[in-house]
Amino acid sequence: MNYQELQPLACIHPDAKIGNNVTIGPFVTIDANVVIGDDCIIDSNAVIRSGARIGNRCHIHAGAVIAGIPQDLKFKGEESVAIVGDDCQIREYVTIHRGTASKGKTVIGNQCLIMAYCHVAHDCEVGSHVIMSNSVQLAGEVVVGDWAVLGGGSLVHQFTHIGQHVMLQGGSLVNKDIPPFIMAGRLPVSYEGVNGIGLHRRGFTEQQINNIQSIYRTLYFSNMNITKAVAKIADEMAPSAERDIIVDFVRSSSRGIVRAGI
Repeated sequence: MNYQELQPLACIHPDAKIGNNVTIGPFVTIDANVVIGDDCIIDSNAVIRSGARIGNRCHIHAGAVIAGIPQDLKFKGEESVAIVGDDCQIREYVTIHRGTASKGKTVIGNQCLIMAYCHVAHDCEVGSHVIMSNSVQLAGEVVVGDWAVLGGGSLVHQFTHIGQHVMLQGGSLVNKDIPPFIMAGRLPVSYEGVNGIGLHRRGFTEQQINNIQSIYRTLYFSNMNITKAVAKIADEMAPSAERDIIVDFVRSSSRGIVRAGI
């Protein structure tokens, strides 16, 4: 289908690959080297730059910019992409920059809701089912796990890792890694308990949630340093997927994890 005829006020490069049943509003700009899946909606004034890879059934709202050039002085124009998975809502004036030579790609998973004015910088990896409330700002190479919910106005330092199923309080300043399954907030951002309500909603059993709570009691309240506490968890607690996820996360943290709230 000739989308220039469908929407004459849009500017669409003839080399862009656009799927079936895509709705494109007026004043949209779509560059070459863009792939857009089926059944997407691209609202007015959105800009889809070179390197964008957008999945099926996504809604890109007015003024959003996908695959913008990274705000990184090390970027030298190398080929890279920004990938948005299926069934994502990218709200008004969101900016998602493409990758650099570091990773070559910025990735948003499936079924994510990224609310107005959020920014996802170069080489970030955002999992599936993630909710980023208004004006969340992710610096370069941040990793966000599946099902995380990031409260509005949160600022996340580069290279930080936020685990799966985390609930982050709005307005948080994140400069340490946040382990999986927990709530985090206050200033400085701290462990505030297990995200029990969120885990219940996602089908975790009472036993699983109790096990996670036991792990974090040992990690944060056993009067041991983090290294010894993790060793105790790995050696003495019953094997489970949740235990292994937490242990692997803490052991692989290069920035260190958040501390317990006071």
